Parts: sequence; C-alpha cells; structure tokens
Amino acid sequence: MLNDRARTLRKKSTEAEKYMWNSLRDRRLENFKFNRQFIIAPYIVDFICREKMLIIEIDGGHHNEQIEYDKERTYFLEAMGYQVLRFWNNEVITNHENVLEAILEALRPSPYPSPAKR
Repeated sequence: MLNDRARTLRKKSTEAEKYMWNSLRDRRLENFKFNRQFIIAPYIVDFICREKMLIIEIDGGHHNEQIEYDKERTYFLEAMGYQVLRFWNNEVITNHENVLEAILEALRPSPYPSPAKR
C-alpha cells in the first residue's frame, strides 16, 4: 500500500518537487545520491540522501493545517537518526540557489571537530 502511494506521489509531483528533483537526481548535487518519495514506514519522505541520513521535505500551503502532524513526523524521523530539512514550495522556486546551499551545508562534514563526549 505504501509502495502504491509512493508511486502515485512520484507521478503527481508538485512543480516545486519537480524543480528540486531536477537538481538532486542522478547525483547532480556534488555527487550525493538522492531518492524521492522514499518509504520510512509509516511515512513517505519527499527526498532522502540515505548515506548522509538527510531528509528534505518540500511543503505546500496545506502544511499550515497539519503543523502537529509534521512535528510528530519530524520527531519520529529524527529519533531514527535522520536530519530533516523543510522548505516551502515558493522557497524552492524563487530562492532555489539558497535552498541548494542549505542542503549542501547539511551534507558536507563540519570543518569543526565535534565536542568531546563525556
């Protein structure tokens, strides 16, 4: 059932999702591999770089009406070790270069060492 839903979501992508996918597919973003409409049961995420445990969500206006659901979803995914970045549709379309830069910042290793664990 989730497989069918993911397939449908891929076929009915929003313009912002299509635009983002064009930048992420085929390792176009600094050779990082992304999948789209990827299942992490019980959810389907918009884009994922599994190697870097990074999820990218592109949100439309309906997300204003499901804030609590999105919070729970993000909490679940972060508890599994993923970092979740969210961008609005209009942000992806009108500010695409900055969105890509934010994604790259999350993908690249930090130039600063991690603080020692105690």
